[in-house]
Amino acid sequence: MTIDEIIEFVAGLEGVLAVTPGPGDGSPEISWGDTYFFHSPDGVTPTAAQPFATIVTKNYPGDERSRLERPDTFRVNIAAGKEAFINWTGHAPRESAPDDDPAVTDAVTAHPVYGSVGWLAVVNPGPRTESAVRDLLREAHGLAQARHERRRGSTTS
Repeated sequence: MTIDEIIEFVAGLEGVLAVTPGPGDGSPEISWGDTYFFHSPDGVTPTAAQPFATIVTKNYPGDERSRLERPDTFRVNIAAGKEAFINWTGHAPRESAPDDDPAVTDAVTAHPVYGSVGWLAVVNPGPRTESAVRDLLREAHGLAQARHERRRGSTTS
């Protein structure tokens, strides 16, 4: 899967806003070129909500273990939820885990930094993980959509 294929797939889900920061938009330079996916039916970047998935194209401080400095390397990060996290890793998000190699490509792993809160990651998704990545992104979108509806319901009651 390419970055463009992933963006097209996720942006095609109902109510998704894909944001790719760049020069001149007020975003921090480190985020330029990465993509953040929000459930936002009104098309406005939410101020209080976190993205349900991201694509990162470079290492961030404290998050170098995926070795994204390698040529043509990126990582898809997915807020998959506890159940999906357990299904893929064999342990709950807050439990200690075997020391997986977060730099391995085309494999679903616990996110090297945010795994403790249920995020999964895939470096350079390919033939082994394409179907899983699509399923996990749909699931993360569904969870984000449900959170949005709960928040909206709590403000209109």
